[in-house]
Amino acid sequence: MAETLDEAIEISNAIAPEHLELCVADPFAILDQVRHAGSIFMGNYCPEALGDYFAGPNHTLPTSGTARFSSPLSVDDFVKKTQYTYYTADALKRVAEKVAYFADQEGLTAHARSARIRLEE
Repeated sequence: MAETLDEAIEISNAIAPEHLELCVADPFAILDQVRHAGSIFMGNYCPEALGDYFAGPNHTLPTSGTARFSSPLSVDDFVKKTQYTYYTADALKRVAEKVAYFADQEGLTAHARSARIRLEE
């Protein structure tokens, strides 16, 4: 059992609960300390059941501590995204050996060569 609010928040962050009720007078004052929770219910007048059945937040939440690295289901989960990377020749020249070093450390010699070969004239 926690002796202080700070300790309770620390325990909660370690557990990464699916649901977290902040039953304190000013939940906004401590909200920035909560790093891992699926859904946070703010204050004494916001029971979990309100969120589950009426208020409208998503009810598909990360369980079993996965809130440490996962989020509630959202529209973003149904949107295809692509990331882009662009480097100029000069930019690659500045980092190619570092890239190759990491690839070599992982035993990925073709990856290392793909960076180095672009430096050849």
